[in-house]
Amino acid sequence: MPGTYKTEAVVLRSIRYGEADRVLHLYTADRGRVGAVAKGVRRVKSRLGGRLEPLSRVRLVLYEGRGELSTISQADTVNAHPALRERRDSLERASQACEAVLRLLDSSEPNRPAYNLLCNELALLDAEPAAAGRAQAVAFRAKLLLAAGFAPELSSCAACGEAEHLGAFSPSAGGVVCAGCEAGSFPLSEEAHRFLVEALARPLSEVPGAPGPALAQADRALAETLEHHAHVRLRRVAAA
Repeated sequence: MPGTYKTEAVVLRSIRYGEADRVLHLYTADRGRVGAVAKGVRRVKSRLGGRLEPLSRVRLVLYEGRGELSTISQADTVNAHPALRERRDSLERASQACEAVLRLLDSSEPNRPAYNLLCNELALLDAEPAAAGRAQAVAFRAKLLLAAGFAPELSSCAACGEAEHLGAFSPSAGGVVCAGCEAGSFPLSEEAHRFLVEALARPLSEVPGAPGPALAQADRALAETLEHHAHVRLRRVAAA
C-alpha cells in the first residue's frame, strides 16, 4: 500500500537522473534492498544536501508509491564515514563491500545480520586505517556469504562427511573435500582453511592474519562458491 515509512540505510550507489535528481540503491535495516529517488538533490539549495553520498549511513523518511522507486523526503546522517574517504585503500575496500552487498543481496526481504555487518565494516574502515588490509576484506566477504546463506562447509568433507584429510575445495560441492572426493576441486592449504574458519568465528575487528597465497586461496573459494550457487560474480580481493 502507498504511504510514508521510516528506515535506516546505507547508500550503496548513486546515479544521476534527470537535471537535478539522483536514483539511489539503498540497503536498509528492515526492508532489504530499496531503490529510491532523491528529487532535486543536485541543486545547490537542496535540503538533502550531501547526506546521501555512497558509503553513508543515514536515517530516512520515504514515500512509497505505486512505482518501483520510493521518494526520499527527509535524510539525517548517522555516520558519513569521512575519514575512510580520505584514504585510497579504505575507500576502495568500502566500495567493494557495498558492491558485494548490492550484487548478492537483491531481495526486499530484510537481513539484519547483513545490514549490521556492512555497518560494522564501514565504521571499522573509517576508524582504523589498518582495517583496509586484504585479510580483513576477505573476512568481510566470508561473513557476508554466511549472512546470505551461502557460507561454504568447512568442518568436514562437503561430499562425504569425512572430517580428516581436507586439503581441497570444491565449489560445486560447496566446501572443503577430502582426498577421495577431490575431483573438480582445487588445492586449499591448511593456512587458507584455518583462516576461513577463524574469520567466520571472530569479530571483524579481530581478523586473523594469513600469508598472501593463503588469502588468495580463501578468496577464490568464496568467489567460486558464489558463482556456482548464487550465480553472482564478484571482483577478487586484490592485495593492498
